[in-house]
Amino acid sequence: MRRIRYERIGGPETLFQEEVPVPEPGAGELLVRAEAIGVTLPVVRKVREAARPVPLGGELAGEVVSVGEGVGGFATGDRVTGLCFGHGYAEYALLHTAMASPVPAYATARDAVALVRSGAVALGALEAARPERGESVLVTAAASGVGHLALQLARRRGASRVVAAVGDPAKADFVRSLGADDVVTYGRETWGEPVDVVLDAVGGALLTPAVKALAPGGRLVAYSSGGGTIEAYDLLSGGRSAIGFQVAIVARTQPQRYAAWIEELWRLFGEGALRPAIHAEFALADAARAHAAIETRANRGKVVLVP
Repeated sequence: MRRIRYERIGGPETLFQEEVPVPEPGAGELLVRAEAIGVTLPVVRKVREAARPVPLGGELAGEVVSVGEGVGGFATGDRVTGLCFGHGYAEYALLHTAMASPVPAYATARDAVALVRSGAVALGALEAARPERGESVLVTAAASGVGHLALQLARRRGASRVVAAVGDPAKADFVRSLGADDVVTYGRETWGEPVDVVLDAVGGALLTPAVKALAPGGRLVAYSSGGGTIEAYDLLSGGRSAIGFQVAIVARTQPQRYAAWIEELWRLFGEGALRPAIHAEFALADAARAHAAIETRANRGKVVLVP
């Protein structure tokens, strides 16, 4: 089978395709023939920033072709999606059943990789902020795979005002089409009227203006892999708080809660109330181009690899 890998830290140019044997599923694992693979910012960053090369994992969706020992609830021929922690940029990949969920008949594999993991991150980050109906929400990286879903979910959960923060003003029409009331760019001195909740997917130097955008008592939820620090005084001065969120922890420790999020996402999708956008599809061999689209922040929605 074909697989994408890298052997040295660097940019998209370090990715290469190789031929390797199809893996065998172990206990609790599914072997999936991938139909769509979602490219995520955390994986793109690992290629540049990890201490050593690691498998390119991430979201995938496709058909189960074999199951490992002790697997229940899944069978050969099932259509599934999930988060792969091993080699996911491949024609065949292994999914642990704890991270897998069915794809309904009315959805495609591309729908699944654009919706499920990114939607769970967006929904979980929003819930971590403990929002009350009528509060205002600002989303950074609002045109990203997670951000564009967070905008829609904030509105569905009763936000009175939804603000999209983007790096490029050219993305304004896209985020407004998804329900953003206001659009701000990162370089502005202020981000307008303070908000009750900030969902931050960028981190780094953007954390300071993100905290300053909070109203007194406001909450920032950081779910970025970009790191960064927050000055304690910026929190203390307005009674603000910062909350860290990682969806993988919830999936491992609270599987019923995670399953409820997935069920809600598919329900909203089926009703037409949640619209996952796909920015571009790339062939597996063009994984470097897919990574470049993420690194340059050119995407409006999800970037997908198609084996």
